[in-house]
Amino acid sequence: MDDSSEYLALPPGSGAILSLIASGAGQSRASLAQAAGLSRSTIAERLAPLFAAGFVEEGAEALSSGGRPARILRLNKNFGVTLAADVGESHIHLAVTDLEPNILVENVVSLDVRSGPETILARIVDEFCDLLDRVGRTKREVLGIGLGMPAPVDYEAARVFGPSVMLGWDDFDIRGWMRAHFEAHVLVENDVNLMTLSEFRRFWPDVGQFLFIKAGTGIGSGIITDGRIYRGAQGAAGDIGHIQFASDNAPLCRCGKLGCVEARAGGWALARDLRAQGFTAHNARDIINLVRINQPEAIQLVRAAGRVLGEVTADVVSVLNPAVIVIGGVLSEAEEHLLSGVRELVYQRSLPLATRKLQIAAARSNPSVGLLLGAAQLVIESQMAPATIDRTIARYRRPAIPRPLESLTDSPRSRSD
Repeated sequence: MDDSSEYLALPPGSGAILSLIASGAGQSRASLAQAAGLSRSTIAERLAPLFAAGFVEEGAEALSSGGRPARILRLNKNFGVTLAADVGESHIHLAVTDLEPNILVENVVSLDVRSGPETILARIVDEFCDLLDRVGRTKREVLGIGLGMPAPVDYEAARVFGPSVMLGWDDFDIRGWMRAHFEAHVLVENDVNLMTLSEFRRFWPDVGQFLFIKAGTGIGSGIITDGRIYRGAQGAAGDIGHIQFASDNAPLCRCGKLGCVEARAGGWALARDLRAQGFTAHNARDIINLVRINQPEAIQLVRAAGRVLGEVTADVVSVLNPAVIVIGGVLSEAEEHLLSGVRELVYQRSLPLATRKLQIAAARSNPSVGLLLGAAQLVIESQMAPATIDRTIARYRRPAIPRPLESLTDSPRSRSD
């Protein structure tokens, strides 16, 4: 922290005000006063240095509250950037975003995840540096780094855990390795949770209980409860792809167990079954390409996969009672061929009380873009949370820029009742 006089000192409580604005709980001076339980003059006092340090801006548009229109307060989306990466099995999708978040620049590189953590992370660092150069930003301006992994993740430790497609990554210190190259905070999350967060924040923000199911080459789910990601005790919540169903001739899953949902309904499993029928298919994208040309065998398998997903989703509905279920991932592009099976089994097996207002819909986000935006959103929410906001302010505040006196005070001209 630089205590030079060129920086405007922030009065106690300014961090809490910034956190309320960033979360959307304080969109005007009046709503801030109500949310914080403070007077309008105190709000004006705490807003002034936030304006001057470049954290907050007041938009020209008005927010109607039944009285005099109030100008909207919002986080300055350009005071910093986030770095986001989606680590896939055969490629890495990377981006720099602003704090909306919006993608400013992105790139995709081919790299086998089995190359090992140091090789993959070194490439990510190089790509991040190149992307920052392309948008004219520096490492100093990076609010945080969000990495999405196609594997179980211990969120608190920022490490991949247990058997997965990420050979050699188990318990590797990802955060420590990245912090040797960037001073910014590093967050590591399961890819499905990031897709869940992005879909929820962008399209269903007012839904308290939300379930996202990724149906792609693999199967997984993310859970939102009371507006927050539910990870469970060790971060393993939502791993529906490896719930097992007893059946004759249960198929072998990639995890080594028999009869997992993923081994029956995952894109790799459907590709396996199509290859046995003489088709060229290796992953979920190949399945969708066959469905789009109306290949009967592919359509039949996708419909069967929908019923398998419906079986496991019905059990989840009985436990969690979500208000909305969204099906995403590449297989969701088969639309009703997949979703009709999910709906059929959920409504058939769940109690009427749990389903009478339940919505089951296809995801609206592009899977890869949604994952990157979810990684960026995770960083923003983490660094703007009440517990971390003061550290964020200390690191990222800019030299004070004088503003006109009337914009820093709670004048009658800017007051809204």
